[in-house]
Amino acid sequence: MARAEEVTCHCLCRTNSRGRKSLTDKPVIRLEGNMMPRTLFLSRLIGLYCILIALSMITRRQATVENMTDLVQNPSLMFMVGVITLAAGLAMVLAHNIWSGGALVVTVTVVGWITLTKSLLFLFLPPEVEARLFLRQLHYLQLFYLYAAFSLVLGVYLTSGGFLSKSH
Repeated sequence: MARAEEVTCHCLCRTNSRGRKSLTDKPVIRLEGNMMPRTLFLSRLIGLYCILIALSMITRRQATVENMTDLVQNPSLMFMVGVITLAAGLAMVLAHNIWSGGALVVTVTVVGWITLTKSLLFLFLPPEVEARLFLRQLHYLQLFYLYAAFSLVLGVYLTSGGFLSKSH
């Protein structure tokens, strides 16, 4: 497993009954405050993408709903979206599969895995199942503003974390 940040290991010293110092068997791992440049880049990229998509959704609700409805009912376009999303998801997972190091690091990894999973659904689900899943079962029309708000909040979190953290 890759490490999110540079890890410094310190062993605890304990004084035994004879006054000698001995090392405990458990090292203490302290994560330094600097982020990897890849984490910062991806958090900025994904964050800005989420903010811009959310603002577009909010300001153009009717057009977004119509476009999404048309998209999920067009198997050729769904295949192309699946191929493009697969490339993005694989790139994120291969470049940033880091499950420790703080909330920002793990959030970037989770977004990568969700993107990869979504691409596989686009590529392998039958078109009628895709349309039913994305429009009806996920209640896209009814929960439209909730999806937009989630994207906006995620984007603000990732963007602020990416631009305010230090790189090493």
